Amino acid sequence: MSVRGRGYRYVGPADVKAAVRPGSDGCWIGSAADFGRWVSQRSAAELVEPFTFVIDTAGVLRLAPRRSEHVACAGGRSVLSAGEIGFSREAGRWLVGDVSNHSTGYCPDTSSWPAVARALDRAGLVRPAGFTHAVVFRRCLACQEHNIVREDHFACVFCDGDLPMEWNVDCAD
Repeated sequence: MSVRGRGYRYVGPADVKAAVRPGSDGCWIGSAADFGRWVSQRSAAELVEPFTFVIDTAGVLRLAPRRSEHVACAGGRSVLSAGEIGFSREAGRWLVGDVSNHSTGYCPDTSSWPAVARALDRAGLVRPAGFTHAVVFRRCLACQEHNIVREDHFACVFCDGDLPMEWNVDCAD
């Protein structure tokens, strides 16, 4: 566990993590200057879609194309948060339009927002007060499958077992 927040290990398919190659990490965004360089290399078409992001255990934002695996963006390592993020430009400043914790490889809790907020602040980005789309992940205690809770219905989509109210996807942390 990091002093900056709870760490999340990769909990997705083993073959996806095994495919991660050295140097596949997402682009490190530790400052507003880093973000400025990164965004200047993106096309208008790229900026229309959200990007894959992780917050590494040092609290730094890493960005990769949307269809990238979060575990590749993280270089196979644990993270403080992960999800999808979209950017737009308004009045000469870059801002975060949408940001979620939607990562089925890490299944981060919604409580990972403070790590995201700190990293976005460091990158000089105007940001929302929280995830614009918060995803609730739970592991079914009966069948052990990972679930996305929809409309506060805490029932497993695989076996209909009850899902815990508290985050429990990877309790071996």
